Amino acid sequence: MSVARASLSLKASAPKTARTPASANLKQVGQVAVAAAASVTLAANGAVAANLTANERASLTYLQVKGTGLANTCSTVDAEDKASDIKAGTYALEHLCLEPTAITVKEEDKFLSTKLMTRLTYTLDEISGTATVGSNGGFTFKEEDGIDYAPTTVQLPGGERVPFLFTVKELDAKGTLSQFGGDFTVPSYRGSSFLDPKGRGGSLGRDAAKALPAASTADEYERENVKDITPLAGSIVFNTAKVDAATGEIAGIFESIQPSDTDLGSKAPKDVKIEGLFYATLE
Repeated sequence: MSVARASLSLKASAPKTARTPASANLKQVGQVAVAAAASVTLAANGAVAANLTANERASLTYLQVKGTGLANTCSTVDAEDKASDIKAGTYALEHLCLEPTAITVKEEDKFLSTKLMTRLTYTLDEISGTATVGSNGGFTFKEEDGIDYAPTTVQLPGGERVPFLFTVKELDAKGTLSQFGGDFTVPSYRGSSFLDPKGRGGSLGRDAAKALPAASTADEYERENVKDITPLAGSIVFNTAKVDAATGEIAGIFESIQPSDTDLGSKAPKDVKIEGLFYATLE
């Protein structure tokens, strides 16, 4: 099923009640994005830790981080270099971190605000891959490894809960270092060995509900009986706002649109839009 693509005209990851175009905020992301993220109601425990630089984070002990929410945040960058200051060449893009600050779900023709049901475990981190900076300013990145998925659940205003697998698996991004994006793979929220309440699974379990063996091939039961774990697709766009040419650090904002869980093919996926902050290093 086709999924809406992330827009190249990103909106800043500000509170849902006060969004402004990214073009008006890119130079201020390092200063205001932390405050914006802290004010968004994504935190399950009502308290979000402020973002730190990588050096500040590295100086903390386990006990200083434990219970603060810092482990669910991305580092930030203090430098004011330009994207063009990064020399052309092939790099290992390391420590890519994606921290959602707003999650909305499409219902009919508009995206609705949601309430986060998942605890502070929804940030992707330590993602790595190969990146290339061209002499003409072009930029490519292919995701290869890392903590690149996070099962997450949000609740719509009407009470319906929407689970989805927040991910950027197999991301193939192109553009410039200032703005790049591409498509990625969204695996099934549950694996083929998962059994539903009636014992049906993709590779294990019953072929049909026990009480209805004769009707197992009927159209109305087919989607429930025949489990589908086919991966779907999503898209993401990154806007780089902060660059440290000396350390290779970059940071900014992202917007991703991907499908929600399909309950192993029995439900139509919803479009989920995730906006937030990102951080990475080019080494």
